[in-house]
Amino acid sequence: MLNDYKEFGLIGNNLKNSFSKNYFSELFIQNNFNYKYFNFELQNINELPLLIKNNAHLTGINVTIPFKESVLQFLNKIDTTAHEINAVNCIKIERNLSKIYLTGYNTDAFGFEKALKQFLPLNFKSKALVLGNGGASKAIQFILKKMQLDFTLVSTQNNKFCIQYEHLNETIINEHLLVINTTPLGMKPREEQFPSIPYQHISSNHYCFDLIYLPNQTLFLKICATNGAKITNGLYMLKEQANKAFEIFIK
Repeated sequence: MLNDYKEFGLIGNNLKNSFSKNYFSELFIQNNFNYKYFNFELQNINELPLLIKNNAHLTGINVTIPFKESVLQFLNKIDTTAHEINAVNCIKIERNLSKIYLTGYNTDAFGFEKALKQFLPLNFKSKALVLGNGGASKAIQFILKKMQLDFTLVSTQNNKFCIQYEHLNETIINEHLLVINTTPLGMKPREEQFPSIPYQHISSNHYCFDLIYLPNQTLFLKICATNGAKITNGLYMLKEQANKAFEIFIK
């Protein structure tokens, strides 16, 4: 029997190639839910309150680049994990008469942990090099700490918490056998882009993880694979975080 009609959606920029709409729509069909999923292109996060107000059936939102941190200001409550990470990629919307209540969650961390444990050997003990320091990166940092894997942040920012790309060298690459790209560099439609690291030092000892899933192999992954590294993209992580968001939406 069909449930009451509800709507869900994704907010972000450049959503044409997004995974979420097709994936969630298929989940709704499989579970015989009378739900619809939409992509909501926002130019500014300040458009969010009006979007929610004008869509009375909107019950849950997934959040992607570049709003995982800026969306925090609009939330009434933040889940413990999301609060520690300080980034949200999933929002549950509850309505009580004229009042709207927004609760934020971070399912990126859940998805990344499952994907990383599947990717790395059980005895992996090396450090991780995390490329990028945005909202997605914060979830990755949270899980690396949880798994007691030391890591170094690499960013274009010049601060005491990160090293800059131009400072990467053979020693640093050799000390960090897990390299994780959390930046959008290489994401469709800009497949020609890639993080600027000294790839000549990537070897068969390295494990290279790209959060991007489209294209299937970014230039980052292709170059690392050419040097013998083990590689994986972000598709498994994306599916697992989406499954977790689905649980939040329907509970």
